[in-house]
Amino acid sequence: MSVLKIPILDLSPQYQSLKTEIYSAIDRVLESGQFIMGPDVKQFEQEVAAYLGVKHAIAVNSGTDALVIGLRSLGIGAGDEVITTPFSFFATAESISSVGATPIFVDIDPQTFNIDPANIKDKITLRTRAIMPVHLYGNPAAMTQIMEIAQENGLKIIEDCAQSFGARYNGKMTGSIGDVGAYSFFPSKNLGAYGDGGLIATNDDAIANLSRMLRVHGAKKKYHNEIIGYNSRLDTLQAAILRVKLPHIDQWNAGRRRVASLYTQLLADIPEVIAPEVNAGHVFHQYTIRIIKSDRDKVASNLASKGISTMIYYPIPQDRLPIYAGKYPSNKVSDELGTQVLSLPIWPELDDENIKRVVSSLKVCVVQ
Repeated sequence: MSVLKIPILDLSPQYQSLKTEIYSAIDRVLESGQFIMGPDVKQFEQEVAAYLGVKHAIAVNSGTDALVIGLRSLGIGAGDEVITTPFSFFATAESISSVGATPIFVDIDPQTFNIDPANIKDKITLRTRAIMPVHLYGNPAAMTQIMEIAQENGLKIIEDCAQSFGARYNGKMTGSIGDVGAYSFFPSKNLGAYGDGGLIATNDDAIANLSRMLRVHGAKKKYHNEIIGYNSRLDTLQAAILRVKLPHIDQWNAGRRRVASLYTQLLADIPEVIAPEVNAGHVFHQYTIRIIKSDRDKVASNLASKGISTMIYYPIPQDRLPIYAGKYPSNKVSDELGTQVLSLPIWPELDDENIKRVVSSLKVCVVQ
C-alpha cells in the first residue's frame, strides 16, 4: 500500500484558484507580441512599488541579479567589505564577491536565524562599506539595531529579501527600510513567478537610475552604453503573471502564519524540537525547526519513509563552502544550526489534518 505523500510545497491550489486570470494575462502578452520590457513590466513595477511603499521598483531577471545590481548601484566594488550572515543561500555572499568586494560574516541569533546585531560592530573596519542583512525564512532581521549601527558608521544597507516578500518590520515592508531591497520571484517564493525573476526597491533616485542602466547593458538610451552592465530584464510574461498574484500576497502570507501557528502549538510538547516563534511580521517562506538530542539527517530520512518531505536550509554555512573554506574564523552558532535545522512542509492551503500528520510522524521519528 503506497503512502500518501506530503510535499515540502504544493503550488497547485494557488494555480487552480487563479487559472483563468493567469491564462488571460498570458494571452494578453502573447497577443501583444511584446515579450521583453512590455507594458506589463512597467505596470508591475508601479503596482509593486505601491505595495512595498517605495518610490522605485526595478524589475530584473533574478534575485541574485537584484543583489549584484543593488550592490553596484551603491558603489560597492573591489577593495570594499560587506558585512553579512553566514547562514543563507550562497547567492548572498556570491553577489558580494561578484562585484569584487569581500563578504565579512557575522554569526546569527539562534532564535531568529538572522544576523546578530550584537556581533556586527566588532567586524567593522576602514574597508567596510555596507551591511547586507538577510530576512531568513521570511522573518525580518533586527533592522532597528542594524540601521543604528549603519548610521553611526556611515554604512549603506542592502536588504536581502529573497525569502521575505510581504514581511513587515515595525509597520514597514522589508526591503523598504535600508538603501536597497533585493527580492526574488523564484517559483517557490511567497510571491513566485513561473520562472526566474527579481526586483530592486529603493527610495533613492540615483540608485534607481543606475539600477535601470545596469539591467540593460549600462545604457540610459539604447545603443548609447555608458558603463558595463548586464542583460537582466524581467520577462513580460513573468511580470503579467506576478501582477495576477500580487493582490493575493497578504492573504497567502496570512495562510502561512496560520500553518506556522498550528505547527508551533503542536510541537510545544516535543523536547527534541525547538520551534520558531510566530510573530505578525513573519511570512514563513519556510517553517524551520531545530532538531536537538536526535540526529537531524536520520529524522529527515525517517520522515521521508513516511511520505513527508523536508528540506535542509542550510546544511553548510556560506563561510564553510569550498570557495571560502579556510578563509574565515568559526561562527559557532551557524555551524551548530547547520546540523540541526529542518524545514517542514508549508504552503497557505496546507490543511490541519496534514499538519497534524507531519507533527505526529515527527514525534515518532525524533525518538527512534
